[in-house]
Amino acid sequence: MSKKKWAVGATGILMSLSLVACGESSKTVATTDGGKITQEQYYNKMKGTQQGKQELQQMILNKVLEHKYGDKVKESEVNSQLDKYKKQYGSQFSAMLQQQGMTESQLKDSIRDNLLLKQAVLDKTSFSNKDLEKQFKSYQPKVTVKAIVTKDKSTAETVISDLDNGQKWDTLAKKYSINSSNKNDGGKLPAFDNSNSTVDSSFKKASFKLKNGEYTKTPVKTKEGYQVIEMVNHPSKGSLNDHKAEVKDQLATQRMNDSDTLHNVVSKVLKDGDVHIEDKSLQNILSGYIDTPKN
Repeated sequence: MSKKKWAVGATGILMSLSLVACGESSKTVATTDGGKITQEQYYNKMKGTQQGKQELQQMILNKVLEHKYGDKVKESEVNSQLDKYKKQYGSQFSAMLQQQGMTESQLKDSIRDNLLLKQAVLDKTSFSNKDLEKQFKSYQPKVTVKAIVTKDKSTAETVISDLDNGQKWDTLAKKYSINSSNKNDGGKLPAFDNSNSTVDSSFKKASFKLKNGEYTKTPVKTKEGYQVIEMVNHPSKGSLNDHKAEVKDQLATQRMNDSDTLHNVVSKVLKDGDVHIEDKSLQNILSGYIDTPKN
């Protein structure tokens, strides 16, 4: 089996095909005027397809991950990530789910699968002091900012001039910002750190330079438009010892995108999982990761 990424990205996880083991009797899946389709027929058909095999691989891995790390992934963490998707896509959230062929429940399952895999990466890879120190150089604690988004540079410059002349931020946000979702709240955004991939890199760079109460003196160009940013809360970075857990978590997230690292982690997890393949025609389904015991 070739190396591949396991459960990376909520929209990249295969939908469940509900592969069922065959007993002496097989329930009917569908009936037609030409006859019925049984679970056994469906199972035998699907297990021979690449998609069916990949789904079974994923199901086996998820079972092992849930048993090993299930108590480390909280429901609140899953819901928090789901809320981020909802805020990111806004009114297009339902359309995004439809485009990916997912339900909200399936998206939650995918998020949980990723978090379980991340726990495996934290457990099965080493984090040297050198690794942590290197990551800490780019680390920034979560900051909270407000932003006024304008269509053009000249309008953003007008906002900055008005601020310099003592006008109130929230008043200017209501007047000028084109972001209707938060302009009435002064353009306040969810807190973010250096690892947040949904925030424009130029926006992050400009934000991290600001102290509490400061705002950008030149417009910041992003894909949304020209933005003026005000720092609401910029915690002190402190030392590596103060943020070792967060820095380690960021490294684990990076390693989730490395296929070689994931291959090694999955191999270790499956070897620890006492996997037995009962269907003889699928004995080699995990070859390349483990040698599964034959029954």
